[in-house]
Formats: sequence, structure tokens, C-alpha cells
Amino acid sequence: MTLELTACTYSYGRRKAPVLRDFGFRLPEGLTILLGPNGAGKSTLLKLAAAVVQPRSGTVRLGRLSSRSAAYRAAVAWMPQHITAMPGLTAREYVAYVGWLKGLSRSDAWDRSSGALAAVELGERSGVRTDRLSGGQLRRVGVAGALVHDARVLLLDEPTAGMDPHQRRVFRTLLNGLTDRVQVLLSTHDVTDLAEEAGHVAVLHDGGLLHSGPTATFLAHAPHGSTPARAAEEAYTALLGARATP
Repeated sequence: MTLELTACTYSYGRRKAPVLRDFGFRLPEGLTILLGPNGAGKSTLLKLAAAVVQPRSGTVRLGRLSSRSAAYRAAVAWMPQHITAMPGLTAREYVAYVGWLKGLSRSDAWDRSSGALAAVELGERSGVRTDRLSGGQLRRVGVAGALVHDARVLLLDEPTAGMDPHQRRVFRTLLNGLTDRVQVLLSTHDVTDLAEEAGHVAVLHDGGLLHSGPTATFLAHAPHGSTPARAAEEAYTALLGARATP
């Protein structure tokens, strides 16, 4: 099953200009990095894909499943940029609660929560209250919440924000191990999050899709002679600069 937005228009209020207008996007297999400046529509795209909001017009589907259905919401997991700890819940209780909200029975959610935390290397922290976890650990708990109900698609909004370099490496390794099980769309402001594991890159600008394709095609926009360490940043800058040029 493939996540696809077709001719979607969305605005935050009837008198507001659309953030996305007649927007179409088909999520590739594996890991896709979503780039774009502030206000480009990245978070709105993720919210539409997560069925947090519905388009004013157009459709959002996962295979034959409409974003308006419970089956769709059970198959798609969303991790917003700001994850709020639940002080009264341990990491395992938090993950089990997410599983229950997604339609699992209480017993199944509890049984699966242990394996989901182990998959994100937090098995030893399962009994720790979420308000005592680090920011990086809390984000990994958010991913465990997606895994507990066997989501087919994982939507991540700025997942590495606030992480130190070690936490970023752990998180990238985690994602690399997930992409054979789920489709992942990761929104970021930091082009250094473009890890080698990312198979595709999408770039939004002014509510439109400026680029969508394999990572190699994106990097080809970098000026000749760019160093590998700067290629992603320079490719991104070149794409936005070309859009700004009359």
C-alpha cells in the first residue's frame, strides 16, 4: 500500500490563503526526507498524511484506505515535532496506551509494548517515567508507539531537533533498521539530516513541490566541485535559488 495525496487543498480558516493548493504527492518506499523553508507547508503535509486534519478538497489515501477511516489511522503513525511526556506513565505504559488508542486490545498493547521499546533500544528504560527521559529518549519512545501497532507509514516532524550528535547517530541507525518494514517521511529544517540511508528527497516551497526524486537526483543540483559534506546543503540552496530567480 502506498500513501498518496491527490489534488489536496488546505487552509487554516476559510478566509486564510491555502497553505497547500491542488497538491499531489506519492510517498516512495523506504526513507524520504522532506525539506523546505519555514511556511513551505511541511507540517501541514504531515498533518494531512496523518489524518490529523482533512483536506478542504482532494483525497488522502493509503492504498484503498481513505484518511477518513479508522483503518487508515491505525496504519499511519505520526510523531509531531513536540512530544509531551506523560508524567504518570512509564515508557512502556505510554507505548501501550498509544497501541490501545490505535485499536489494539489492552492485553495486546501491553504485550507488544515491550518488543516495540526493545526495537528502539529502550528496553532497559521501559519502567522509567516519561518525564524522566531525555529528549532523545522521548522521541524514540514516540517511534516505539508507531511500531507497537504495526504502522505501515511513519511520519516524523523534526525528529532530531534538540538531539546531540550521538543521539542523532542512534536515531539514524534506528531509522535505517525500520525502512524495510515501513515507509518513512521525515520532515526537517536541517539538511545534514539527509543521511546516506535516505532513498528519496522532497522539497516544498510556497506550498508546492519543488523537487521529488531519488537522493542522487537531488544531490546533482549541487554546484560542480561541492564537497560530499556540503553537497546536500548546496543542492538545497541551489534549488531554492533557482525558484527565486525570475
